[in-house]
Amino acid sequence: MDGQTSTTDDYPGHAATTSWRQLLPGQRSRLMVFDVVARSATCVFETEDFVIEAPNWTPDGERLVVNCDGLLYGTAPEEDSQPRVIYTGSVTDSNNDHVISADGRFLYLSSQDGHLYEVPIGGGEARRVTRPDDGLEARYLHGISPDGGTLVHIGCRRLGGVTTYNIYAVSLRDGATRRLTDSERPHDGVEYSPDGRWLYFNSERCSERAGHSQVFRMRPDGTGVEQLTFDPRVNWFPHLSPDGAVLVYLSYSTGVQGHPANEPVLLRVADSDARNAWDAVEVFGGQGTINVNSWAPDSRRFAYVDYPLEDA
Repeated sequence: MDGQTSTTDDYPGHAATTSWRQLLPGQRSRLMVFDVVARSATCVFETEDFVIEAPNWTPDGERLVVNCDGLLYGTAPEEDSQPRVIYTGSVTDSNNDHVISADGRFLYLSSQDGHLYEVPIGGGEARRVTRPDDGLEARYLHGISPDGGTLVHIGCRRLGGVTTYNIYAVSLRDGATRRLTDSERPHDGVEYSPDGRWLYFNSERCSERAGHSQVFRMRPDGTGVEQLTFDPRVNWFPHLSPDGAVLVYLSYSTGVQGHPANEPVLLRVADSDARNAWDAVEVFGGQGTINVNSWAPDSRRFAYVDYPLEDA
């Protein structure tokens, strides 16, 4: 990011490595903001040097948070802004699964070591939230309860030669973990509705072919599962606006499996039950574009990342 992401001067003890995802030749990362009323997008920041991913919007509306090369960065949601590193202590291998508490005090992130961590929003030493005895091999964070007491994540578990990806809830008080779904079909992208009454997620639980993910919701105790989209397309990462009225989600073309990078995708906007959907913007992206909730507190704008190619 214009010399700001890979220097050990910015982050003592950290050095960028080639193990992180790289841009393709002639490709850029662009941090964008879409206005659902004006139906227009604005570029906040772009770089030809690094992959940036998965914006969050802070509850005070003053910053966007993204990840890059294992670190988290904050930047103003304005044109020509410049990201600045957020100190996360010994955790320098964050992936694109991070959320912010509703009171704006803490960042929560997923580390490549498979655990979830808490960091003060202004930066500080990371505190591990999850316990090594919960039976999971990895955890991918996507949501925090409105009261700030519970994280919901996708837990990876191998049992009898079968690897499953189910929805789990973990207490921030003591790290106690509860499984909320029990299926061999993959789940992902789970997060709370702003009122705490629902968990929204995507899953292949009702699909007849592998990789065909759709949008669902259920109660926080795992009951009352409802399928919300029934597309021939492949739908991921549903995010409700802070007022609970508008849903945005990522939509791949028919036949795409998983949530790969570097695909033409739609960002679709709909009612909270996924009805009356319309195509907000078509981008080249996918993985990293909108993995976590990125709505502004005004419920009018959301942030995303695209990865245009020079020859496209």
